[in-house]
Amino acid sequence: MRQANPNAAYKDVKAQIISEFGGKSFPDTAFLTIPEYDNITPEEDWTAGLAVVMRGIQNEDWNDVAQGIIISLEQVENYPKESGREDAPEKEWRNRDRGIAAAEEKNLSKWMPEELMAMAKRNVK
Repeated sequence: MRQANPNAAYKDVKAQIISEFGGKSFPDTAFLTIPEYDNITPEEDWTAGLAVVMRGIQNEDWNDVAQGIIISLEQVENYPKESGREDAPEKEWRNRDRGIAAAEEKNLSKWMPEELMAMAKRNVK
């Protein structure tokens, strides 16, 4: 559906899902994941709507199923636009050590102060 009309509003895609699949049998929950999105967006984004889809299947409500699909679709489509690819080299912000390196060094140097090290050496002897 999205490939056929990539610029459609999310509410239009939701309406199309409901009109096309409403009244039909609900999908098997074993087929709800979309692992091919792992290289595009973090798992917490592409699985964002799965709980809503599950609720829709359990309650046999196509509105919830469609809403869950739209939540996941929106996350998957917006992640690369807003934050770039997960593996993009220009994403220096992903280097978590950069922001904490000074504090980490300071704390590690205090981890075993000299007087504790001396006491530990005396107790070993």
